[in-house]
Amino acid sequence: MSEFQGEKTEQATPRKLEEALKRGQIPRSAEVQTVFALGAGVLALTFTGKEMWRQMALALTGTLGHLHELPVNETDLPGQFISAALLVAQCVWPVLAAVTLGSLLAGGMQSRFQTASEVLAINWERINPISGLKRFFSVGAAAPTAVASFKLLAVVAFSYGEVKSVLSDPIFSSAVSPSRLAEFLADAALRIMLRVGLSLTVIAAGDYAYQFWKMNRELMMTKQEVKDEAKSTEGNSEVKARQRRRRRAKTQRQMLLDVPKADVVVTNPTHLAVALRYDPKMMTAPKIVAKGSRLNALRIREIAQQHQVPILENKPLARMMFKYGRVGGEVPAQLYAAVAEVLAWVYRINRYRYYTEANRT
Repeated sequence: MSEFQGEKTEQATPRKLEEALKRGQIPRSAEVQTVFALGAGVLALTFTGKEMWRQMALALTGTLGHLHELPVNETDLPGQFISAALLVAQCVWPVLAAVTLGSLLAGGMQSRFQTASEVLAINWERINPISGLKRFFSVGAAAPTAVASFKLLAVVAFSYGEVKSVLSDPIFSSAVSPSRLAEFLADAALRIMLRVGLSLTVIAAGDYAYQFWKMNRELMMTKQEVKDEAKSTEGNSEVKARQRRRRRAKTQRQMLLDVPKADVVVTNPTHLAVALRYDPKMMTAPKIVAKGSRLNALRIREIAQQHQVPILENKPLARMMFKYGRVGGEVPAQLYAAVAEVLAWVYRINRYRYYTEANRT
C-alpha cells in the first residue's frame, strides 16, 4: 500500500507550480530562442539589406578607386582601421539589435515575463569549470548531443534541395555583373534561411511540447504530498481566521467605547441598534459610531442608557443604516432627510432636559 502512495500520480497544484516558477523551473526550449533570433535577423536584413549593401559598395569603390592615393604608414593605419570598423558597426548594428530583441522576446514569452529570484542568485557550482567539464564528459551529456546531431541532420536534409538548386544555377558558369551576382546571392541566402527557419520552427514546436510534458511530469505529486499541502493551506486559513476574529473583536471594543459620545441610538427595536453622532463644526454629515445586531445591539442600548444617550425606535431607518452604513463612515446620502428629523428630535429633547434642570436649580 505504501508503494502505491509513493507514486507520483497527481498533477501539480497551483502552489507547487508557483514555487517552481520562482525557482525558474519552467518549460524552456533553446530552439524557440533560435527561431526568434533567426526570424528577427532575417526581418532586419530584409529592411536594411539594400542600404547595407549600398554603404559597403560606396566604401569599397571609394577605397579601391583611390588605392594608389592612400598612405600606408604607422600613423594613418589606425585611423583607417577605425573608419572600417565604424562602417561595419553601422551596417551590422540593426541586425544585432533585432537578434537580441528576438532572443529576449522568446525568453520572456517562455518565462511569462517573470523573473525567478532564486535563479538570479549567484550559484558558484554553475560557473565552476571542473563541474562543467564533468557534466560535459558525463554519460548524461551523450543524450543531448545525440538529439542535437539529429536536429542538425534534419535541418540539413530539409535545406539540401534548396542549396543544391542554388549551386547548380547557370550564374556560376557565366559572366555577370557584380550587382547581378550580389542580387542572386541575397535571394539565394534568403531562400535557404527560410528553409532553415521553417525546419527549426517545426523542431522548436516539438521540443517545447516535450519540455512542457517533461516539466509537468517532474512536478507531479504523490497523493500524500497533495494531502500535506492541503493541510498546510488549511492551517494557514485557520490562522487567518483567528486574525480576522481578533481584529473584529478589537473593532467591537472600540465601537462600544464610542457609544457614550453618540447623540442618539436608533433601534429596530431589539434586533438592531445604530449609534449616530454629529458635530456641525467638525463634520460635514452625521457619522455612524457604532452598530450591532442581537447581543451587540443590546449592549449598545445598555451603554446608551448608562450615559443618558437618547434612544429612538425607527425600524426602517435602523435597517437601512445597518445595511448600507459602516462604522466610522458617514450616513448614506439617501438617508440625510430621515436622520435630520431624528437629530432635530434629539435637539428638542436635550433643550427640554436643559430647561427642566435649570428650573429645578
